[in-house]
Amino acid sequence: MTSKIGIRFSPIALRGLALYAALAMLVAATVVASAQAPTRFLGTVTAINGTTLTVKTDAGDSRQVDVPADASLKRIAPGQKDLSTAADMTFAELATGDRVLVKLDPGASGPNGVALQIIAIKQADVAALQAKEREDWARRSLGGLVKSVDPASSVILVTSGSGAAAKTITVNTTKATILKRYAPASVSYDAATVAPIDAIHPGDQLRARGTKSADGNQIAAEEVVSGTFRNISGAISSIDPSSATFTLKDLATKKIVTIHVPKDTQMRRLPDMMARMLAVRLSGAAGNGAGARPAYSGAAGSAPGASAGAPRSGGGQWTGQGGGQSSGASQWAGQAGGAGDPNQMLTRLPPIQITDLKKGDAVMLVATDGTTDFTAITLLTGVEALLEAPAASQALLNNWSMGSGAPDAGMAQ
Repeated sequence: MTSKIGIRFSPIALRGLALYAALAMLVAATVVASAQAPTRFLGTVTAINGTTLTVKTDAGDSRQVDVPADASLKRIAPGQKDLSTAADMTFAELATGDRVLVKLDPGASGPNGVALQIIAIKQADVAALQAKEREDWARRSLGGLVKSVDPASSVILVTSGSGAAAKTITVNTTKATILKRYAPASVSYDAATVAPIDAIHPGDQLRARGTKSADGNQIAAEEVVSGTFRNISGAISSIDPSSATFTLKDLATKKIVTIHVPKDTQMRRLPDMMARMLAVRLSGAAGNGAGARPAYSGAAGSAPGASAGAPRSGGGQWTGQGGGQSSGASQWAGQAGGAGDPNQMLTRLPPIQITDLKKGDAVMLVATDGTTDFTAITLLTGVEALLEAPAASQALLNNWSMGSGAPDAGMAQ
C-alpha cells in the first residue's frame, strides 16, 4: 500500500499566511540599509516586567526593550498593511503573546534597547480571526483526493467519500485563486508555499474553500491547499512515548521506518467487530472479496491483540474485549455493514494517545511524505482484520476524513 492517500487537514492555522504579513511588510518598508546594528525587530512578547518587554524575535533570540512613557504605541488588525487606520494603545494594553514590531532609539544607551515606537497585533485579535477562518473553512470548503488536473482549463477533479457515498467534485480555479502546497515533511500551513496548478498531481490531498454548488459537486475556489502524503501500515516494533516516536516495518517497502507522533496527530482504536465488518464491506466496495491475498500475518509470528488498550464504555462506544461486543459495538457493526459512511464512524471513535500504544500493535497511518522518517497525521490501531484485506484498508485510508469539516484544527504554530 504505497499509493498516495488522502486525509482532511486544516489550513485554518493561518499564523504565517496573513496574520502577521502586515508587520513583516512594515519592517520591509521601513528598514533602511545600514552597516549598523538593526534598529527594528519583529517578534512575540514573552514577558512584561514593569516597563520592560521581553520579546522572542523571529530570528530566534530573546531581546529586552525598555518602553518610555513618550514611546508611540499603535495597534493594527491582522492583515492590515499600513498605519493609516492604526489605533493608539497604552502600554497596559500589551500582553504576552502579542506580536510586535519594535523600532529602537539608536541614540539610547544601556543594557536594554529603548523603544521609540511599537506596533502591535493583539493575540486576542489573532485568535478571533483564526476562529472566523476556521468557521469559514468548515462552512465553505470541499476536498478529497485529486483525480485529475487540467491546467489549460484551470479545473481540478477530486474524489471524496467511499462506497455509496463516493462522488467526484469539480474544483474551478481562476487567476485570483490562491494555490498553496504543503512543504515536504510538514503539515503546517505556515510552511505551505504558493505553487502553480501544475504542481498538483493525481493522488494528492486537496482542500478548496469558496462558493459551493447546491449539490456540493462543484466549488468556485478562492483558496486551495494541496500536498503529497503517505499510507503506512505495519506492526510496532519499538516505541518510545517520551520522545513520541515508534518504529515499524512498513508492509509495502519492507523497511524499518521511524514514525514521529506530534501532539496534534489524530489517533483512534477500532473495536475488533467494527474492523471486521469494515473489512468485509470495503473489500466488496473495492471489487476485492474474501479471496484477496492477506497482506498481514502479525508481528513476530503472532497477531497483536486487537483489544489491548481499547477505550471502555466510558467513551460511549463499546465495552467488549476481543471478539465480544456490547450494544455500542452492535451499533458500529450495524453501521459498518450498512450504507453509513465509514469516515463518519471513525470521527466518532474516542481519541487515544501514544501512551495507549504498545509494541506489537498493528497500525495504519497517514503520514508526511519521506524516506525513513515520517510524521504521523492520523493513525488507526486495532486494524488486523483490515490489514488482512488490502483492498479494504486502502479504501478506508484513501478517504479517511477527520475533524469538523475545516481541514483541521491542530496545525503546528
